[in-house]
Amino acid sequence: EISHRKVQIPVPPEALAKVELLNQQIAAMRRQLQTLNALLSDAETKNKASEAQIADLGKRLNSALAQRVQELTRYRSEFFGRLRQILSQRSDILVVGDRFVFQAEVLFQKGQAALNPEGETEMLKLADALKQLEREIPTDIAWVLRVDGHTDNDPIQSVQFKSNWELSAARAIAVVNFLIANGVSPQHLVAAGFGE
Repeated sequence: EISHRKVQIPVPPEALAKVELLNQQIAAMRRQLQTLNALLSDAETKNKASEAQIADLGKRLNSALAQRVQELTRYRSEFFGRLRQILSQRSDILVVGDRFVFQAEVLFQKGQAALNPEGETEMLKLADALKQLEREIPTDIAWVLRVDGHTDNDPIQSVQFKSNWELSAARAIAVVNFLIANGVSPQHLVAAGFGE
């Protein structure tokens, strides 16, 4: 007959202490893991909320930009409509897209950069239209009117103008200065000169 007897092996107290220490460390690691999982879950929730806020902000920004573009288009259309009414009645002023081309002879004597009386009359009409526009366009909309100076077809070299480029720049500056002298804000004007 076989009998089963339990044999107890004595465990040294230091081994039991080590096992207890390991059990405590495992429990601490499990608590840390739970804390990290909770933080990760919280971060994912916040991240989703942030993404939703960013998407909403993007939509609102796009909407605001679209509204601003629409506003600018309306002002641009009104501006060119007014200028067309004022200026396009004349055969010596060409309307080309969004440009009003004054023939040099209307504004200047050949080889000169000083506005002639007829040119001053035309520029007064332009100045009045620009001043009205300045009052109507909100101040937070940045806009400029570029005045392009051109020259006669003949090459020039004089004491006053050494090249056609200098003449064209002087003509553009003369128009800009005239507009400023007649109440147009300098921040809305740009002078540009072109060569032959």
